[in-house]
Amino acid sequence: MDSRHATAPEQVAGMDTGQLRRRFLVEDLFAPGEVRLTYSHEDRMVLGGSTGVTELPCPDELRSDYFLERRELGVVNVGETGTVTVDGVRHDLAAKEVLYIGRGARQVSFDGRFYLVSTPAHASYPTVKATLDDAEPVRLGSRDSSNERTIYKYIHAKGIRSAQLVLGVTVLEPGSMWNTMPCHTHERRTEVYFYFDLPESDRVVHLMGRPDQTRNLIVAPGQAVISPRWSVHCGFGTRSYAFVWAMGGENQAYEDVEPVPIGELR
Repeated sequence: MDSRHATAPEQVAGMDTGQLRRRFLVEDLFAPGEVRLTYSHEDRMVLGGSTGVTELPCPDELRSDYFLERRELGVVNVGETGTVTVDGVRHDLAAKEVLYIGRGARQVSFDGRFYLVSTPAHASYPTVKATLDDAEPVRLGSRDSSNERTIYKYIHAKGIRSAQLVLGVTVLEPGSMWNTMPCHTHERRTEVYFYFDLPESDRVVHLMGRPDQTRNLIVAPGQAVISPRWSVHCGFGTRSYAFVWAMGGENQAYEDVEPVPIGELR
């Protein structure tokens, strides 16, 4: 498990490209036959990727007997049809479908390509699968602003119940490239973006940093960005794409954000 320390906004001003990427960008999430994990001290979120036939490990850094002893987990199928088995119960997931696994599940195995996000959990909720049809879709944006998109809210206060994890998938329409613009911060939650569904030769330019001190990361498909509570988060792709957004922190209120007018960005 890779570990990333929390960062204060004033530290970012002096970072070069390499330092920004090492601190905020998770590049190597997927390897055949492995579960790769990154522990972020921003709200103690863990993100990871699983490829092929694997089992969820319990790294020493968690100081627990099994991974979900004190945690919950969101699993997103970011490949073809795959299978997740939780304590002997099999769940088949198609592309972009989600499985929530509650605190207390002891054995989790994967067969496919899955993106994983975990947060600490103070309570136990049942394991639940959801399809795109089950999610709460929100259509936003316009062709004029190049950001027509559908937000599928899976794990949230009015959807799949969780202790603190909030997670969904956003899909941009063909010809739309901007996500989450106008952008925002949310002082009570850390957010992680995972970009996928675009060709290997394409990239997303992800904006981060304080609104008056923005920086950018060039993100390849299958990579994730850790966005602290004080950081804006939005991006522009070289073509349309999809991304998983996941949050952990003080509350689950999706609308609890601090909007940033476009004219105030620097």
